[in-house]
Amino acid sequence: MLKTLLRTPLPTNLRRLSPCHLLDFSSKADDWPVLQTKLQSASLVSRICNLLWDPKWEQNQEFGRLSSELRPHHVSQIISTHRDTDLVLRFFFWVSKRHFYKHDVECYVSMLNRLVGDRKFAPADYVRILMIKACRNEEEMKRVIEFLNGINKSFGFGYTLYSFNTLLIQLGKFEMAGLASDVYTQMLNSGIRPSLLTFNTMINILCKKGNVYEAELILSKIFQYDMLPDTFTYTSLILGHCRNCNLDSAFQIFDRMVKEGCDPNSVTYSNLITGLCNDGRVDEALDMLEEMIEKGIKPTVYTYTSPITSLCEAGRENEAMELVCSMRKSGCFPNVQTYTALIDGFSQSRKLEVAVGLYHKMLKDGLIPNTVTYNVMIKELSAEGRYDVALGIFDWMVRQGTLLNSQTYNEILKVLCSMGKIEKAMVLFEKMLKIGPSPTVVTYNTLIGGYLEKGNLNNAMRLLHMMKETGHGPDEWTYSELISGFCKWGRLDSASSLFSEMVERGLSPNQVSFTAMIDGYCKDGKIDVALSLLERMKQNDCCPKTETYNAILHGLSKNNRFSEVEGLVNEMTEKGLLPNVITFTSLIDGLCKSGQTDHAFRIFQEMESSNCLPNVYTYSSLIFGLCQEEKADDAERLLDEMERKGVSPDEVTFTSLIDGFVILGRIDHAFMLLRRMIEVGCKPNYRTYSVLLKGLKKECTLSTGKAVAQNGVEYGDSLDERVTNVEEMCNILLSRLSESGCEPTVDTYSTLVSGLCRKGHSFEAAQLVENMKEKGLCPNKDILYSLLFAHCRNLEVDSALEIFNLMKTKGCELLLSIYNALICALCKTGRLEEAVKMFECMLGKQWNSDEIVWTLLIDGLLKEGESDLCMKLLHIMESRNSAPTVQTYFILAKEVSKAKLVEVDRSDSK
Repeated sequence: MLKTLLRTPLPTNLRRLSPCHLLDFSSKADDWPVLQTKLQSASLVSRICNLLWDPKWEQNQEFGRLSSELRPHHVSQIISTHRDTDLVLRFFFWVSKRHFYKHDVECYVSMLNRLVGDRKFAPADYVRILMIKACRNEEEMKRVIEFLNGINKSFGFGYTLYSFNTLLIQLGKFEMAGLASDVYTQMLNSGIRPSLLTFNTMINILCKKGNVYEAELILSKIFQYDMLPDTFTYTSLILGHCRNCNLDSAFQIFDRMVKEGCDPNSVTYSNLITGLCNDGRVDEALDMLEEMIEKGIKPTVYTYTSPITSLCEAGRENEAMELVCSMRKSGCFPNVQTYTALIDGFSQSRKLEVAVGLYHKMLKDGLIPNTVTYNVMIKELSAEGRYDVALGIFDWMVRQGTLLNSQTYNEILKVLCSMGKIEKAMVLFEKMLKIGPSPTVVTYNTLIGGYLEKGNLNNAMRLLHMMKETGHGPDEWTYSELISGFCKWGRLDSASSLFSEMVERGLSPNQVSFTAMIDGYCKDGKIDVALSLLERMKQNDCCPKTETYNAILHGLSKNNRFSEVEGLVNEMTEKGLLPNVITFTSLIDGLCKSGQTDHAFRIFQEMESSNCLPNVYTYSSLIFGLCQEEKADDAERLLDEMERKGVSPDEVTFTSLIDGFVILGRIDHAFMLLRRMIEVGCKPNYRTYSVLLKGLKKECTLSTGKAVAQNGVEYGDSLDERVTNVEEMCNILLSRLSESGCEPTVDTYSTLVSGLCRKGHSFEAAQLVENMKEKGLCPNKDILYSLLFAHCRNLEVDSALEIFNLMKTKGCELLLSIYNALICALCKTGRLEEAVKMFECMLGKQWNSDEIVWTLLIDGLLKEGESDLCMKLLHIMESRNSAPTVQTYFILAKEVSKAKLVEVDRSDSK
């Protein structure tokens, strides 16, 4: 298939491809099960038809046994083939009452065809009404109306008043206003006199859609037919005006109905109360609720739920709970919607424990949460960082067969991306593509954000391509995510291209995308470009926010352009944007990094005098500046000050300070600070240990100098080797950690091993792992991941496979990137059969087929020049029913073409 794509132009209307081109035609033997099923079905129909001739067939044991096997298609065949219409009709009603069985549309069609064909119109009218009531969705309604109109035209089987009204009521149930209007017109043209029910049903259908003008035309018909509107009529009109947010007209109708002697009912009041709540007039709605109770009209659960929802949305959860108590006292109990509103309200107010308690109370009351309830719970739990609980709810929903909508999937995709589990998110995404619900723009934006967070920019762009090809046009937020992500990872040229593409597609860049580009240019030292983009932002009527100005201020101060800072701050103030903690910190950080710490402290004092409290980043910048100026003691006093003021230092703060004392050669004090860092719960990173290693190396170098002076050059050479030996220096670091009261832990080794592997010191990292094992410490998954990738880079395949098997034994999560690293390493070392075997084994797990192609075939094998193996693995995927989407076939075709050109160029150069 891919070869065809490479050879021929690609059709624009190509749909998702299946790998059927790889399958052989089924043999005739394969058709036997299908034929056998058909024969069994025909046998069942024939036996039932014969048994129906028994006068007491309902009591026949064999008939009772066989009837349990009946399905609608069997019943339809029996109705069509049995010779006695009256007998068939009896059977039709009898089987419909069986608990295991339900007629489908085809059964009704067969029954009506028999009855109308035999001119038995009276029972046919009853079956027609049952058929209309049995419709489950809009599609069935359309099909039924088309069929009924057909037999009306062919056999003169016209609608009765009852059947017309039933049809209108059912159309109203599905809010099919257009079709209802056609049926209403058909009724008037047929000469059947409408009843008040007819007019009320039509008025209600139109008012639900807010079509009050058309509803009032039908109201005039009521008077033309010498009828009078009733409570239902006026209540529907009130609903229509409320749907249009025209509350004045709604209350005019309410006054009119009271004057005409029509007593409002609970639905009338509920409509008005809901209208007031939707208009933000919840207090007036509560007054109306009181009026309703005083008049002896009992509110329903729906009446109460509207103000409860509005109170929760307004942050008045306690009042909402009081209303629930009043509701219970009146004998009206909360329903699913009531609980959902309360759960959402308390969650929004960050009272998640109360929300969870209400969820359990709801279950205790015997209520089954709906999709909206679950969506609220998942959203709020994930917002609080309780991802495992959110995933647990989702898994429970799946197991229970709860109907999941796009919002449910979008919320859980957000959870998985926040946990860094983009591969699991992509598996769910593939499920959405195959069986629904269909992905939305939010789905794509969430996944793009997940890839960008992990630094996988290629896959983020591939998702953008999929969006365009599947008709989900990227929006402003898609491009904002991409621009911000590319700027964050230093790909400013790509971000600039995306910014231009966004404008070309007619989308207006928003504050986020402008700010991301401005920040990117500032970090790249292109301040003038950033300033010109700021001007363009203003010309586009996109008002810069404080964050925008902060980015430029940081760039200006970092590049010593302080003369422009004051003017920009004044511009901010004129726009009503007061400098915040980030503004001051941006200036302080820029000044400190340009060696102007004194000036930075003046800004710091101005910040405090403006009642703008410094944060950890402010102090970290100042501590860094002081340490670079060899004022580590002053920096340490600043650390004491920040802790006194309740600002907790982070790893950046401590690392800068430790570096300050290392610069001064006070290595013992640096280790004392490390102990202090660990004691306050701050975890050292590789940068922290690197700074200490730098200090230890400096200390050893000084020792070398003394040794040379005392013992001669030869002894000095051995010490110099020790200084340049990474493994030896790491052992010295571990010893000093123990001596300083910072006994190395698994986390210590994990940080060092990961850092060493990133720096290309995999041998030394492996020796450290042996060291930790000797001390009785077991490597964690981060250590194993780091070593495996390092061994693969160094083509130490056996060592990598050993770690891979250990990870499987330990139950570690085996990421797609691990398989990619191993398979590529096996290929490079000529172990192709093992590579294929590992790939086949990998396909036994749950993956997204597109992601396999993107990560392993394109970014892995094709980049390594293994185009033939890439195609072979693609065929294996297709044979395992794991074919990618057509969009990925296009991407792969393009990449294979590029790879082939590269291969040609290489061979030509040789």
